[in-house]
Amino acid sequence: MRCLRCGVCCTETEMLLSAKDIERLERKGYDRDFFMRFDSEGYATLRNYRGFCVFYNAEKRCCKVRAHRPLGCRIYPVIYDENKGIVVDTICPSRGSVTEKQKAKRGEKVLRLLETIDAEAKKRRLAETMRKRS
Repeated sequence: MRCLRCGVCCTETEMLLSAKDIERLERKGYDRDFFMRFDSEGYATLRNYRGFCVFYNAEKRCCKVRAHRPLGCRIYPVIYDENKGIVVDTICPSRGSVTEKQKAKRGEKVLRLLETIDAEAKKRRLAETMRKRS
């Protein structure tokens, strides 16, 4: 599948980040306070600026960190839907170009990534609980 660089997926993103994603972006010189935030459940997500992911250049219609973007962005438009399981996101204009084979392969990556992200968020919640108790 080929990205059209339309920015639809970068609009008001809620992309989850793994610790590896955060580390990779920090190694490229970005401050985590610039590009991410933690939600109330301990999940790290990309920040938005002016309606788009902080890394999306709306004028040039491109990602400023494409080679270093989060794994969830690399896997997109294959996502996990809580009601349907692994699906191709219907908002993506290129969704029709994703083959079943690509969907299956990326779907496995989505599930592994979500397991990692869930474990990391759980660890953050536990650390916060312990911090509040002491």
